[in-house]
Amino acid sequence: MNLYAIQAIYRYEMARTRRTLLQSIVAPVISTSLYFIVFGAAIGARMTAIDGVTYGAFIVPGLVMLSLLTQSISNASFGIYFPRFVGTIYEILSAPVSGVEVVIGYVGAAASKSILLGLIILATATLFVPLRIEHPLFMVLFLVLTAATFSLFGFVIGIWADNFEKLQVVPLIIVTPLTFLGGSFYSIDMLPHPWREVALFNPVVYLVSGFRWSFYGKGDVAVGVSLSMTLVFLALCLAAVIAIFRTGYRLKK
Repeated sequence: MNLYAIQAIYRYEMARTRRTLLQSIVAPVISTSLYFIVFGAAIGARMTAIDGVTYGAFIVPGLVMLSLLTQSISNASFGIYFPRFVGTIYEILSAPVSGVEVVIGYVGAAASKSILLGLIILATATLFVPLRIEHPLFMVLFLVLTAATFSLFGFVIGIWADNFEKLQVVPLIIVTPLTFLGGSFYSIDMLPHPWREVALFNPVVYLVSGFRWSFYGKGDVAVGVSLSMTLVFLALCLAAVIAIFRTGYRLKK
């Protein structure tokens, strides 16, 4: 394992975050804070509690997941797409660096940035709503697994995309709607039949439910099911990345 190569890629990607601090950290925190103000304070004050949790506190895990998913995909997809766009990816591929080391460097940096952003948003949320975390270890576990999984997913998107427009298609048209429909702002138990059953086909439901369970001990589905579905999606993303490096898809052209 070439640790020096992994460290070089990781440090370069983290340095890019420091150069774009306003776009990478400040902007997502401000936009999420607006959700806390509008939905948590203004609208939440007029809504009844959900499962004994005030509405403002109830939406915090969903908002963190919303930011975590979008930023993980964005960071990882742009991180690997830009070297392909400018041609420096060939220098990396010709160096004594394996595909595993390339993935660890890029995905590790993207996941680290997303986890940092998620923790900052959680800290910011305490300024607006009262929070409690009943299962902190599970909270960290879901945070890390989700960041790693969707950073891998973003890595696949960055390899697949051949222009900047395609780089935004999946996050904007697929991931963001699934997140909003995945119980971020409500419990799927509130949905009428058969829409609740339909919602169970949305993978984001399991991520939000498991993460919310780590806060309040209550979720839309069992925490074991949420964790299992997260691991399944992680395995699928890993399989896709392995296939990319074995076939050289969009890397050797």
